[in-house]
Amino acid sequence: MRKLMAVLLAALAVLGPRATEAKDLAMARAVKVTTLSTMLADEGLGEWGYSALVEVDGRKVLFDSGANPDVVLHNARAMGIDLSDVEDVIISHFHDDHTGGLMTLRKALMAKNPKSLSRLHVGEGIFAPRFEKDGKPANTFPMLADAFRASGGQVIVHAVPTEIVPGAWLTGPVPRHHAETNWNPGLMMDEGGKRVADYLPEDSSLVMPTAQGSVIVTGCGHAGIMNIADAAQAMTGNEPLLAVIGGVHLFAKPDAVLVETAARLKGLRYLLGGHCTGIEATVRLRELLALDRHTAVVAAVGSRFVLGKGIDAGMIAGWAG
Repeated sequence: MRKLMAVLLAALAVLGPRATEAKDLAMARAVKVTTLSTMLADEGLGEWGYSALVEVDGRKVLFDSGANPDVVLHNARAMGIDLSDVEDVIISHFHDDHTGGLMTLRKALMAKNPKSLSRLHVGEGIFAPRFEKDGKPANTFPMLADAFRASGGQVIVHAVPTEIVPGAWLTGPVPRHHAETNWNPGLMMDEGGKRVADYLPEDSSLVMPTAQGSVIVTGCGHAGIMNIADAAQAMTGNEPLLAVIGGVHLFAKPDAVLVETAARLKGLRYLLGGHCTGIEATVRLRELLALDRHTAVVAAVGSRFVLGKGIDAGMIAGWAG
């Protein structure tokens, strides 16, 4: 029996973070999400990119790293946020507006804490080759991962929902039940012996079940926010949706898509729409979801969602009325 237990414990150590298909996830008690990179900015720098600091029950995760190498580091310092104690970082998908700051952050923070951003979590499929229409290779993430490993970091690939820190679950690749095409055309990938449009199969979001409902953080939502919502509810046993935070790739979509999306998200209480969500799309979703200027907001650098308090939009996106 002791030998068997030793084998099982060794296997669990190899598996790393806990993977699950169960629906009895432990509830997060405290959740705070702070925007570090998006287009609008109260302080610091705005850019076409996304990053957020996610704090769950005293543990921290960096979700994406922005586009330009120095922006997230600069913005965190401008807001007085110390990222050196963050050991887990998620890259939602391979696009460089979510990966650009990773190595700058890792190298700068390692000077204070060698374990800073030492565990990189990604969805299965992120290493798949992508191509321009002329056949030119277009996925630079493998080179970034090599540099990350060379710095002493560990890259962890997730094929199923996995608990990254207690109370926060990475979806891994999201099943596509709804025919959402929430990505820009142009890149291609190989699938089933054919070259097809790159639909970002690795796109992953973070889900935090709470007593008030699930909080979702997404980088671009290339999997489609309806599909991501379905995945969150499948993970949590149909917990209601409390908040959607981050990029939801709807800025160029027609109104019919926004109407369909809002119907699927009915009951959502908070929307902090950053990056590729789009200003007009956020305002339209606010109307369709029967939310208001306090509960459906265009994200800015420094804007926050806090469980139990709601959205602190900041100045540029806030409303004093």
